[in-house]
Amino acid sequence: MARASTAHKYIFIVGGVMSGVGKGIASSSIAALLKARGLKVTSLKIDPYINVDAGTMNPTVHGEVFVLEDGLETDQDMGNYERFLNQSISSINYMTTGSVYLSVIKRERNLEYEGKCVEVVPDIPLEVISRIEKAAEGADADVTTIEIGGTVGEYQNILFLEAIRMMKSQHPDDVATVLVSYLPVPNSIGEMKTKPTQYAARTLNSAGVFADIIIARAPIALDEKRRQKIALFCNVKPEHVISAPDVKSIYDVPLNFEKDNLSGQLCEILKMNKCSPTIDLKDWEEFVRRSKNGGKEVKIAVVGKYFDSGDFVLSDVYISVLEAIKYSCYAVGVKPNIDYISSQQFEKGENLEKLAGYDGVLVPGGFGETGIEGKINVIKYVRENKIPYFGLCYGMQLMTVEFARNVAGLAGAHTTEIDPKTAHPVIAILPEQIEKLAKKDYGGTMRLGAYPCELTPGSIAQEAYQAKSISERHRHRYEINPDYIKQLENAGLVFSGKSPDGILMEIAELPKSEHPFFLGTQFHPEFRARPLAPHPLFNAFIKAAVERKSK
Repeated sequence: MARASTAHKYIFIVGGVMSGVGKGIASSSIAALLKARGLKVTSLKIDPYINVDAGTMNPTVHGEVFVLEDGLETDQDMGNYERFLNQSISSINYMTTGSVYLSVIKRERNLEYEGKCVEVVPDIPLEVISRIEKAAEGADADVTTIEIGGTVGEYQNILFLEAIRMMKSQHPDDVATVLVSYLPVPNSIGEMKTKPTQYAARTLNSAGVFADIIIARAPIALDEKRRQKIALFCNVKPEHVISAPDVKSIYDVPLNFEKDNLSGQLCEILKMNKCSPTIDLKDWEEFVRRSKNGGKEVKIAVVGKYFDSGDFVLSDVYISVLEAIKYSCYAVGVKPNIDYISSQQFEKGENLEKLAGYDGVLVPGGFGETGIEGKINVIKYVRENKIPYFGLCYGMQLMTVEFARNVAGLAGAHTTEIDPKTAHPVIAILPEQIEKLAKKDYGGTMRLGAYPCELTPGSIAQEAYQAKSISERHRHRYEINPDYIKQLENAGLVFSGKSPDGILMEIAELPKSEHPFFLGTQFHPEFRARPLAPHPLFNAFIKAAVERKSK
């Protein structure tokens, strides 16, 4: 049996009662607090899906696909981990049921099990443990947090709970379990109920796993009577029941947890001698303070295609973009007012005048033809009316299409993703992608992860970054067609960021003499924006929006 390394400590975070109560933010907050105690921390996410990665999941169902530095397409919680920890995380830190089974089956096919009978138990949990250990060792972490998706009691989580049990049985002082459970306050009763959490704790116990800490999620703060009741019926100390009421911002969560000394409790449970007796949250507290400042408001429109879902607005689809806008607003000293607008309402060139009321417009990434002409109409309007514009991935491609049609005189210009027979394919598929699409090889085959980019001196991009070369994360199959670069440049479009070999156009912009801020990136800068390190391009965009407002 694989053994958890005694050089590392492990904290598992599992959910009870229902999903969507903030397990990911709880995991991120625990990691941030322990880092503030002077520990080296890394974080993992285990998703119970058979999907091998998150890249093939519909964003309106699953939320944003977050791309790691080394190219893995993951769940949006990985973005929260990176933002709260202010550090990049490796692909070994993310696994799904599908990826675990795929690894075991490949090893069996390669005779790596030396002819023995390969079984679901113990071989699947052992593969999970192996991946957790590799992540901890790769990060040289003192402590590793591992969030298990879903809730206890779900069939697909049994094998992951078995992995916890196996690790805990081998090294009881090195493994802790945190149960994040919901305490409802039914309107008809008017009283916080602990019974669902009691059931969740006992369901966890039935898998041989016992909670060391219970985070009591509820609309309001936990009172002492409920704390004592949970402690009594769930076999934990009263001080190990942490109150987690609804708060205005997810960034308040670490500070709220620390009111109950959560990081200190975990250090004690795991006997972490490296843990500082004091916690340094000065930078985090300063960020939270800035985020709550009043003052001038800047109004930003995010025009996307994935917002509509029946009667609901799904902002999670663009969560990294929205958070990146907020970080830069806080850094600049303004209050963000972000509106989510479906591009479909602009398809016929109507309603565009409403954009005049915004200080900046951003078009994020996406795929497919839904709402595309609406986005192009939006881009034309903001270009002609000098409204700061920021295009990300598809937002840069469509910015190029609009410029080609309406400035460069290339009538009917388009991307071959939408119109393969366009007279002017200014956006075309990357050559290495053609064979992959022909074979229907879709999963994990885009241009993914971090790639270098060289910046043009004196450009808006270069002035924002204050660097000659950068590295940013990508997720795309299509690019600016090299055959049209000269025509576009002659018409006035500036390609201010290029791949080191000069073949791929990474950033397009108009000079400030033509427009206050009209810039698009083929990469996704939002994946590198963090609370304590806002992204320079988002900073430049927000500054341009503030200047427009002041005029």
